[in-house]
Amino acid sequence: MREYLVTLLISAALCYLITPLVRTQAIRFGAVAQIRGRDIHTTPTARWGGVAMWFAMAITFMIVNHLPLVGKSFGHEAQGIFLASTTIVLLGMADDRFQLDALTKLTGQVFVAGILLMYGIQILWLPINGVVTLPPSIGQLVTVLIVVITINAVNFIDGMDGLAAGIVAIAGIAFFAFAYLLAVDYGFNRAGVPSLITAVLVGVCIGFLPHNAHPAKIFMGDSGSMLLGLLLASAAITLTGQVDPNAISAESAGPTLLPLLLPFAVLAVPLADLLLAVARRVKAGRSPFAPDNEHLHHRLMSAGNSQLKTSFILYLVTATIAFPVTVLAFAPAWVALLTAVVLAAITFTVMKVKISR
Repeated sequence: MREYLVTLLISAALCYLITPLVRTQAIRFGAVAQIRGRDIHTTPTARWGGVAMWFAMAITFMIVNHLPLVGKSFGHEAQGIFLASTTIVLLGMADDRFQLDALTKLTGQVFVAGILLMYGIQILWLPINGVVTLPPSIGQLVTVLIVVITINAVNFIDGMDGLAAGIVAIAGIAFFAFAYLLAVDYGFNRAGVPSLITAVLVGVCIGFLPHNAHPAKIFMGDSGSMLLGLLLASAAITLTGQVDPNAISAESAGPTLLPLLLPFAVLAVPLADLLLAVARRVKAGRSPFAPDNEHLHHRLMSAGNSQLKTSFILYLVTATIAFPVTVLAFAPAWVALLTAVVLAAITFTVMKVKISR
């Protein structure tokens, strides 16, 4: 655990230090978000925050590769995730600068999922009526769908200062706790790729937030949101590869189901936003990828909440769903329920409090 905490702190510090340098280059090369009718920000703001995250991740990997425990996580799968991450950041950089069309971005996302498949990172089974081992072609299709959906879910929620970084940080903490405790309880190798990826993921989000919190000095852009979505999806998929569902299901159904359920639980807010947006746009006869100003954060702000309060509310909603699901895997149901009740009470309290800015 200590080495993973060191990994998190290194990635956070690096991202915090690198982000201002990237901001300068983003402005220099014109990767700047101008003011549009559906936007919340009121001044042109640099993008390319994902570039800072990528550099922080890459340097962190170079440093922690030499640690006794975490260093064992580096192997074929970690190489594949890093290559896929590099590709998605390049795609995002191009979009942040030149505004690529939706089809081009979707094609790039599928290509990145294909890189993961080339490195053997794919869904092998599903918990349907027990455990169903998937044929390779079906497993590959499911993998691509999970990657694309997760990337776009994070991308859709990135519409307000600090929102996506905060939600993904909370999601990453819940996922890290699940992956690490699963390894401890069931004797898996604690030096696993899911724990490494989520530790770095949480770190870069924490390091980026001071620059991205309202009023934001830089946006993560598609280079950041797609990178975070890819890392979350990769952590989930590699975790299922470490779990022997047949061995675990005899003792508890929870750990069998949760490697696939948890990613959707920790991303409940962005996934709900994604599904509502697609349904809303299709119903209106528009493209599912056509932008609008009716996302969850837009609606909370239109109800009179400030940006800061809206972020806090959505952070707490994410925690209220993600943390009890994690607790459910390792504790009695009443403990998970109590956790949910306490977090829900805190959420409702914050919703009633007047927060300026």
